Amino acid sequence: MEESTLRQFEKEVKERIKVTRQVISEAKESFDNQLKIQKLKDIIFSLNELLTKAKKQGAFSSLIAAKSIPKSLHCLAMRLMEERIAHPEKYSDQGKPQAPELEDPTLYHYAIFSDNVIAASVVVNSAVKNAKEPWKHVFHVVTDKMNLGAMQVMFKLKDYNGAHIEVKAVEDYKFLNSSYVPVLKQLESANPKYLSILNHLRFYLPEMYPKLHRILFLDDDIVVQKDLTGLWEIDMDGKVIGAVETCFGSFHRYAQYMNFSHPLIKAKFNPKACAWAYGMNFFDLDAWRREKCTEEYHYWQTLNENRTLWKLGTLPPGLITYYSTTKPLDKSWHVLGLGYNPSISMDEIRNAAVVHFNGNMKPWLDIAMTQFKPLWTKFVDYELEFVQQCNFGV
Repeated sequence: MEESTLRQFEKEVKERIKVTRQVISEAKESFDNQLKIQKLKDIIFSLNELLTKAKKQGAFSSLIAAKSIPKSLHCLAMRLMEERIAHPEKYSDQGKPQAPELEDPTLYHYAIFSDNVIAASVVVNSAVKNAKEPWKHVFHVVTDKMNLGAMQVMFKLKDYNGAHIEVKAVEDYKFLNSSYVPVLKQLESANPKYLSILNHLRFYLPEMYPKLHRILFLDDDIVVQKDLTGLWEIDMDGKVIGAVETCFGSFHRYAQYMNFSHPLIKAKFNPKACAWAYGMNFFDLDAWRREKCTEEYHYWQTLNENRTLWKLGTLPPGLITYYSTTKPLDKSWHVLGLGYNPSISMDEIRNAAVVHFNGNMKPWLDIAMTQFKPLWTKFVDYELEFVQQCNFGV
């Protein structure tokens, strides 16, 4: 081989070696980068796992906190019961004639079903304080037998500017028995919180108050901020229930609340129909009786004994029972979310007739949102001795 050819060959070999080294170097760098990327993916996956776990633990802790009875609330119920036992003649209405106002259809009637004495008192306090003519308002408070004594005492400790207050136990309504009420049959096999007869009393309003034509249902986690008598002036157009709709975009429509893969649901309802909110609902009891809504509720509740039509709660059977017979109310009547949504604007809250602490962060709990809690606490009877003894607000 000639010397010049040899030099040329060596040059090409060196060049190839150089290129090969560069390729190897680049491959190594790429391999290192892939290792780094994989390691980063592993870290991200691990962090996501931790985040998911933390969210679950947080949600569980929040649920435990929400379902727990605060010491102050337990204390208040006990102190009120002690008072009731010590002075039975002072607080019992047994044997006394019923006040005619309790059945007077010309007055403004409210239904409040609760086992929480402080919450129920705040609803009544806030409604009375904002009523232009309190003496025309009648509050029907229904609780369970265990809390009846405490409720009776609570609502006799002060004057309510002439408003009328009836306190009864659910057990006082003898027609509410397991042969008539599907929920009472299903109690043993389901979550008692969602199948509580107290929660389902709202489906029996015409029978509970047979002489009334209209009634306003209020949850015990609401606060009234304005006079509500304007609701009685609304033309219901023959509808049974007045409610604020909650759907926007694809959210809070019927499809979110019931099982549309079930042929009975699919055949009867529109999955895109707009859902509405329980918590402040105006009922035309005459229209209810005409439309036989309680019978409709019984029909569907019985069909759902194995919970294949909807899971739990009172809203799905409500959406079903009053389907096509719901009157949408202006949103300012009922602003929701104060128990879970920190982003509600204060302007919206100020303009609301009723604000609703739906969600886990109830205003009587330590986990309540601090920016909303004063809306509720200003209607707590802190001047009452029993409330002071139990350290409410401390």
